[in-house]
Amino acid sequence: MVINMKGRNRKRKQIPPKAPDRLAVLEMIKELEREGRFDVDAEDDPPTIPLLPDMVDYLKVRPDSIIKRKTAYMIANRFVDRLIREKKLVIKKVCGMEYLNNLESGAVITCNHFNPFDCFTVERIFQRSEQYHRKRLFKVIREGNYTNFPGLYGYLFRNCDTLPLSGNKKTMYNFLMAVDAILQRGDFILIYPEQSLWWNYRKPKPLKNGAFKFAGKNHVPVLPVFICMEDSNRIGPDGFPIQEYTVFINEPIYPKAGLPEREQAADMRDRNYDLWKNIYEGFYGIPLEYTTKGTGECGSDAS
Repeated sequence: MVINMKGRNRKRKQIPPKAPDRLAVLEMIKELEREGRFDVDAEDDPPTIPLLPDMVDYLKVRPDSIIKRKTAYMIANRFVDRLIREKKLVIKKVCGMEYLNNLESGAVITCNHFNPFDCFTVERIFQRSEQYHRKRLFKVIREGNYTNFPGLYGYLFRNCDTLPLSGNKKTMYNFLMAVDAILQRGDFILIYPEQSLWWNYRKPKPLKNGAFKFAGKNHVPVLPVFICMEDSNRIGPDGFPIQEYTVFINEPIYPKAGLPEREQAADMRDRNYDLWKNIYEGFYGIPLEYTTKGTGECGSDAS
């Protein structure tokens, strides 16, 4: 008699416990939602070193910037390829790619912000589009991510066509000039108008006006992108299911002619929020409701 020992010797895969720091972040998100503080990050940001004008080449025109950009994208693409291969980043489906493919002008791309990898997701979709090789995608990031974020992420933050914000007036002047130049020459800028990162938060948050002001000023559309999530059957090292992303690219929102700049931005912001709200309710099959008492506004006049 032959006994198959293979099954007996196989070790049962251990499921890691849910990481205490992730559980703390989820509790903080609940608290922030109850308090209506949607624009506050749920995790502690690294300390911010002031970004001075000579520390950043926004348009990446200096010879050293060009070389670092090429190297950074080579590293980033290999890194994302590995994430996808190991199923740590799962882009399950992309809807509405034609809206991205058909854009002829520059555009502000808006996206909900719930994970550092959502930037990689938008970048990879851009690389799969018909716009790749003839246009560039810039990404607005916070000051501290550019000036003092360590390791691999720090290198990518500084060199992969990023546009860091700054508390320095001269640097911000250069930032605003770069935004205008990028949009007017026909390239794209990714902006997170929620102005905060809440880990795996599925609802759209109220939006700030900044992204829509940039679009209106430069007479370009906003391209709303909303990423929905589903639990996969794989558990990450933090003990939580790895998420599978369904990416919805929406029809571009164009500025309404004749409106004052403030009203024009608010109109585009409201339409963007309504699109995200409809996608959320349609995908998850539930109404969009917040635990915040009295929350009914979709945005703020703050940039």
